[in-house]
Amino acid sequence: MADDNNLPQDDNLTADQAHAAGEMADVEGGTTDTAAEPTAAPAAEGTRTDAELAELKDKYLRLAAEFENYKRRTTKERIELFKTANQELMTALLPVLDDFERARNATRETTDANAVRESIEIIQNKLNKTLQQKGLTAMDAQGGDFDAELHEAITQIPAPSEDLVGKIVDEVEKGYYLGDKVIRHAKVVLGQ
Repeated sequence: MADDNNLPQDDNLTADQAHAAGEMADVEGGTTDTAAEPTAAPAAEGTRTDAELAELKDKYLRLAAEFENYKRRTTKERIELFKTANQELMTALLPVLDDFERARNATRETTDANAVRESIEIIQNKLNKTLQQKGLTAMDAQGGDFDAELHEAITQIPAPSEDLVGKIVDEVEKGYYLGDKVIRHAKVVLGQ
């Protein structure tokens, strides 16, 4: 490389002008090979960049296809899970359905209301037990505090006693949990 003494000593030179002056000094000093090397290096880098770009594009396309396959597979698995969950519940409820049919046949000719009532109570207990085994739990809202996360207020009535002011006076429709999740809010009447 040539001395800096060969370069013009102007402080107002731009970077491009200083670079050009430096190249001219190199050419004058007999080092013409260095001028060709910088242009060859970007061409090699450009080729390498094209190859890297093609590789990244290929990886992206493979990843996108893999993600689409994953979405299809999980959707299919979710549908299968819902089908089997319903099948399991229906299988558990079949004995209750059989009991309803037997009770209807047994009480068809009877005029005894107690026999019909007793049949219904037995079947209801069996149904409640089956649903509890599947994770269904009834809310106990009567007399408790109102919670908008659990209850739906239908109306307000004058409280029958002072201790029921602002509390749930009546439960019109029971609320239910499935596990820890509320699947039906209790419809309640509040005391004012």
